[in-house]
Amino acid sequence: MRYLIFKLAVIFSASVFFQFTSNGAQAFDKTGCEMDCQKCHTLTNPEMKEILKDLKAPEAEILKVQSSPVRGLWEVTINNKGKPGLFYVDFSKKFIVSGSIIEIKTGQNRTRERVTKLQEDRRVDFSKIPLSSGLVMGDAASSKKVAVFTDPDCNFCEKLHKEIQKVLQEKKGVAFYIFLYPLAAHKDAYWKSKSIVCSRSLKMLEEAYARMDIPKLECDHKDLDSNIKLAESLGITGTPTLVLPDGRMHTGMMPAKQLLDFINGARQP
Repeated sequence: MRYLIFKLAVIFSASVFFQFTSNGAQAFDKTGCEMDCQKCHTLTNPEMKEILKDLKAPEAEILKVQSSPVRGLWEVTINNKGKPGLFYVDFSKKFIVSGSIIEIKTGQNRTRERVTKLQEDRRVDFSKIPLSSGLVMGDAASSKKVAVFTDPDCNFCEKLHKEIQKVLQEKKGVAFYIFLYPLAAHKDAYWKSKSIVCSRSLKMLEEAYARMDIPKLECDHKDLDSNIKLAESLGITGTPTLVLPDGRMHTGMMPAKQLLDFINGARQP
């Protein structure tokens, strides 16, 4: 009796296994949509617009919708008020995924690669930046110009400032135009920035970087508020941010050599 039950169980298991593998072969056959997910799944711009409305970003511009490195997800790139963004939408269109996709075998961060490419391709209108309002470091007559948006209470801004000084010691023919852009997260940055703008003093900026006391000054002109509006209109949300005449941007500190490469058009890592 036990042998009979065992034999029936084996026959049943084999039948289920055959049925599963048979269906599985059909599901993963090269004629199926797993070879090209877009055969069976789509995410149209109107559908993406509705998703962006639900995400409270109805004005965001859809740059591209494509298959992600992971099956079952769409990769969506957008421009939201001048700032590029990247996230993933699942095929059911009920969930979004934010974060990095990392390839296990190579350790490559595929999301970061995409974002870097987005930043490299991104361009802003340099002509909108009123260079005469900036504090000048270097040779103002130089054809090589860099706009720098900085915050006096930003540690990375202080580090970049030192790297800029190294660049100017090595290469005289560059002009850096410094624009004060205090971030809301730094509670004293606004009044410090205003004092620096009112005095138009690079020395005062360097004292602020060094955490020295600087005087609290007031003046009538609106350059600081104009800087803030300008940065926001260009999609700049962090400091330090550099902008070149060809519209390329970089947010974050970089050492002098990398900074020179950036100015000379080399691709950033």
